[in-house]
Amino acid sequence: MLHAPIRLGMVGGGSGAFIGAVHRIAARLDGEFQLVAGALSSTPEKARASAQALGIARSYDDFAAMARAEARRRDGIEAVAIVTPNHMHAEPAITFLKRGIHVICDKPLTATLAEARKLAKVAGRSDALFILTHNYTGYPMVRQARAMVAAGDLGALRLVQVEYAQEWLTEAAEKHGSKQAEWRTDPARSGAGGATGDIGTHAYNLACFVSGLTPEALAADLSSFVPGRALDDNAHVLLRFAGGARGMLWASQVAPGNENGLRLRLYGEKGGLEWAQEDPNRLWFTPFGEPRRLVTRNGAGAGPEAARVSRIPPGHPEGYLEAFANIYAEAARAIRARRTGEAPPAGTIYPTLADGLAGMRFVEACVRSSQRNAAWVTL
Repeated sequence: MLHAPIRLGMVGGGSGAFIGAVHRIAARLDGEFQLVAGALSSTPEKARASAQALGIARSYDDFAAMARAEARRRDGIEAVAIVTPNHMHAEPAITFLKRGIHVICDKPLTATLAEARKLAKVAGRSDALFILTHNYTGYPMVRQARAMVAAGDLGALRLVQVEYAQEWLTEAAEKHGSKQAEWRTDPARSGAGGATGDIGTHAYNLACFVSGLTPEALAADLSSFVPGRALDDNAHVLLRFAGGARGMLWASQVAPGNENGLRLRLYGEKGGLEWAQEDPNRLWFTPFGEPRRLVTRNGAGAGPEAARVSRIPPGHPEGYLEAFANIYAEAARAIRARRTGEAPPAGTIYPTLADGLAGMRFVEACVRSSQRNAAWVTL
């Protein structure tokens, strides 16, 4: 059945913004959304120029004016993508939720745990949906791994190993004109976590999403290796999960030779799984005592959970943009179901505000633990 595209607005993501362009590609990949309005920059001139360059019909000088005007229009936006730095997530999200407009927000949820809790209260009173773009949960083989764990293919889980290693902040890029580095290393805009909040939350979310386990406590050693850097650029975190499983998380942006090295390994009583974001169409499964098996996207061994978020035949790679688009596609299913008061189609999965709160509790606990010489703290 054909549907008219969902009318979408965007806050942030003007000219030169990496993640804004990613969201726009993801939103239009399946034809589910049409970007019709935006407050693309805090500088009005840049916002208007960006909107004109992108062919966006309605440009606003600020998000509050956009929320007011769009809520009054019969053809106003139904959802808004928030793609600003972390400190500008909470206020726009709250503003649009109060007007009944669905929110699709980049991660992490907010800059601080206090902001996250305030946002959660507003979201709890709103009829609008809140979707958080932890996009790695959209990869088909991540869905496959989650299904295999839930089916008991690994038995009771014992070990969860996750890492996200990058090299791009090995030097003080924030002092040499990199706008991305400037805000991501600034506590006022990024929040209390550097690498912990930027990529550590991705690793943490992925580990929890696939394993289905609930973390209870952690011990974190955060480091700022680059002289003068205000936030951590490396994190080593030990995790204790409910039920007795143990985990380790490493997040680093000062690891030369690593571009986007997100990697997850899970081990249980009956076997192990391994997945790497830079080779995303392959999942390695090793039953205990047997040779390692390769499971490929839409290939032998893959199940319906992977197939429903795949677009092309086996052997043709799908990657980052397609995974991001899967989050938008799931959001579209949920939004269309909300229109009619029905439940979303079976299997619809997207990161929620609860996942965002969990990420903010993770960052807060890591900072608290590290300040206590890596002492164990509860989550």
